[in-house]
Amino acid sequence: MDPPTANQDGTLSDDLISGNLPEETLEELRQAKKILEHHGIADRLTEMIGTPVTASLKMLPDNFESAIHSAIDKSLHVALDVALRTLGPEKDASGAKVRDKPKLLTHKLLAGLSGAAGGALGGATVAAELPVSTVLILRSVADIARSEGEDLSELESRLACLEVFALDPGQSSDIDDETEIGYFAVRAAMAKQIQDASKYILKNGIKDSAAPPLVRLVTQIGKRFGVVVSEKVAAQAIPIIGAVGGALINSYFIDHYQDLARAHFTIRRLEREHGQPLVREAYGQIKLRQRPRRVTDSTS
Repeated sequence: MDPPTANQDGTLSDDLISGNLPEETLEELRQAKKILEHHGIADRLTEMIGTPVTASLKMLPDNFESAIHSAIDKSLHVALDVALRTLGPEKDASGAKVRDKPKLLTHKLLAGLSGAAGGALGGATVAAELPVSTVLILRSVADIARSEGEDLSELESRLACLEVFALDPGQSSDIDDETEIGYFAVRAAMAKQIQDASKYILKNGIKDSAAPPLVRLVTQIGKRFGVVVSEKVAAQAIPIIGAVGGALINSYFIDHYQDLARAHFTIRRLEREHGQPLVREAYGQIKLRQRPRRVTDSTS
């Protein structure tokens, strides 16, 4: 039997992909793609509160948008500073790098406590609460990155942790096009900002977080992270949510980014093991079963 060959357009055939990637690797890719391409935070919050989050956005006062954007910008600059100054490989007493299972529940509980304060006091606390939640998420993301073999002594790996804030799959994106798959389109759009930021930091250090390359990186991430934050704040602004609901929403919030981080760093690990071209080609040919839309019966 002849060995499988590439298609005429240069892409790999299904048989060739399957023959070069173990089934367990393909299953990891399927699970990662399901997370990265399928469910946004708005869907999860809508299921939790029983009403579309987009409708809740209309409840926010007119001047609230600028307050949210200001809080997002502050939060991501704080997260960038944390990523560059404090993230790194954890080591045991002998100096060996630690690669334990991530402590997901610990971070989730802390985020819940932060969200409880926001829910009890209303959306006006977003400026104080969001930076706390964002840093908690970042530390959890870094924990996941380590568990997937990332070396956080490397600047690119630390910035890849920050990149997770741009990966929510539930929003339409102006950076997607016919030549790119959603997740990889985001990574492609982020690549130049990450490269420019890395070059600047390696040359000048991290003393000036207002340097143009770092500002551009934060702005690019903020465009997508801002949509998610707006949906979260809108859900927390519903009067009946309160402290308990605020804690639950924040738990959903961090859980969502933990899922994205696990998928993101799984793919990065597989790329290191098998090469990016093969992993990307396999990812693109994986077909996901579409979720059926909910239909409301107007006669009921």
